[in-house]
Amino acid sequence: MDFAPTEEQTAAQGLAAQIFGDLSTHERLAGAGTGTDAELWKELCAAGLTAAVEELGLLGLVLLLEEQGRATAQVPFAASCVYGLLAVAGHGTDEQRERLLPPLRDGTAVATGAFPARGGIRADGEGRLSGSVPYVPWLRDADLVLVAESDRGLWIVRTADQGVVTEQVETTAPWSAARLVLDRAPGERLGGAGAYEAVLAASRTAFAGLQAGVCAGSLARAVAHTNTREQFGRPLSTKQAVLLRAADAHMDTEAIRVTAYEAAWRHDTGLPYGPQALTAAWWASEAGKRVVHAGQHLHGGTGADLDHPVHRHFLWGRQLDAYLGCGSEVLQELGQSLVKEGPE
Repeated sequence: MDFAPTEEQTAAQGLAAQIFGDLSTHERLAGAGTGTDAELWKELCAAGLTAAVEELGLLGLVLLLEEQGRATAQVPFAASCVYGLLAVAGHGTDEQRERLLPPLRDGTAVATGAFPARGGIRADGEGRLSGSVPYVPWLRDADLVLVAESDRGLWIVRTADQGVVTEQVETTAPWSAARLVLDRAPGERLGGAGAYEAVLAASRTAFAGLQAGVCAGSLARAVAHTNTREQFGRPLSTKQAVLLRAADAHMDTEAIRVTAYEAAWRHDTGLPYGPQALTAAWWASEAGKRVVHAGQHLHGGTGADLDHPVHRHFLWGRQLDAYLGCGSEVLQELGQSLVKEGPE
């Protein structure tokens, strides 16, 4: 296995780091509230980062999402790429790709996904969808929603169509989320057998990459704080308890990163990666939660300030933990997958 990024992936990651670092500042994030930073989204699309995802592959997307996570940038990058660009490119017909991909590439259309399937959406014989999903990330920004039906079929729904209602909800992290309610809404079928499982595995891998960045950003802030904050004339970073807590957080962050890289690499090389995607999701959920708690704890009383930048990482880490699924549930699904597939 060689997780080393290509020159193109490295260049794209560097550009993403520059854009997120320059524009996703604490002041701009505070001004955005719980909504999306529309200007940042336009800048990302104008730089060609959304359009490049198809060529960069899932590993390239994971690298870009790491940079988004470091900055906790409030844009629908992860959702639109994994539920829009990659889903349509990988499972759409020629006609669907020709029609849907251009606006997704340039960012004039935004996609998100009502995932995973929880039995809340059902289709009738005419392809009309009914049911509800309690919250869908970045639904307030979306033009298209990739809906997972109860039988695990995939349908594309346009938020502007009759029978589609979105009701704003607030989640732990400011993900511009909304409740999706469908009442015999028209749907467009995407892909066939296995498409749901493929998109779910890709989304788990992508959001694990996002969590790796969130954790790295939280840890970087904690390191900077403990290196400059003094107690009894010595930096907090010289305390053994602080060092051990930070070291554990670093190891957890690296575990999230390497498992996400492996799953993405296997996807891009055409190898089965369902168990690897679940492994990445489990690490992102369980370890991610530990890291953002450690980051806040290492800031001492400052970490309790809801307006401090590290608290934003805490909120994102907890939201990603919830979105990827309870660790025990993911672990159970992983165990069942391994039993079903057996050794390679």
